[in-house]
Amino acid sequence: MSYRDRPVVGVIDYQTGNSQSVQYALNFLGVPNRLMTTSEELGEVDRIILPGVGSAGTTMDYLNSAGWPSALHDRVIEGDMPFLGICVGLQVLFETSAEQDAKCLGWLPGTVRPFTPESVRVPQMGWNQVRRESGHSFVAELPEDGHFYFVNSYYADPAEESDIAATTEYGVRFVSAVARGNIMATQFHTEKSGPLGLDLLERFTKLPQEELCSLRG
Repeated sequence: MSYRDRPVVGVIDYQTGNSQSVQYALNFLGVPNRLMTTSEELGEVDRIILPGVGSAGTTMDYLNSAGWPSALHDRVIEGDMPFLGICVGLQVLFETSAEQDAKCLGWLPGTVRPFTPESVRVPQMGWNQVRRESGHSFVAELPEDGHFYFVNSYYADPAEESDIAATTEYGVRFVSAVARGNIMATQFHTEKSGPLGLDLLERFTKLPQEELCSLRG
């Protein structure tokens, strides 16, 4: 398959995100990609990545102001386009976040909670072990002792256990990856997690859309 024949990955570019770091990783992998600043550009890509650093409320303010939620709903929920959220990009998939009392996208039932500073240092910053909890194709090749890079003060608490793809221990056992059909997300930064992170990022770009949709519950 030539470069031009491969799916084009659109990376949503916004002020508080780490969009360029994700683009650098995709370029290193030889994955066709483009940064997107408007939702009109969704027609030019085959897959979507929503990266994120910063806060859930600020992220949602930007997405709402630029008209992304309805456009993403049409493409991802209705149109089955593969989607990957990273860090805050995972957290905003849920209904609400305690961070800035944010109302989020609501694609997955559940909420986002803070770590307790009395028990662990906040934010969590550094490498931590990720344990696979799902048979979803996105995480099917995660190694048993794989470590990935985290920077987070909050964590997702899904209402449906079937959405949990991987977990990590940091004061509590928390969800470090979710997967439901064509919707996938990691709390850790795939683009900063060395070879294992790059492998997972590349896997997202290659999984057949039909296979992902067949996994939707």
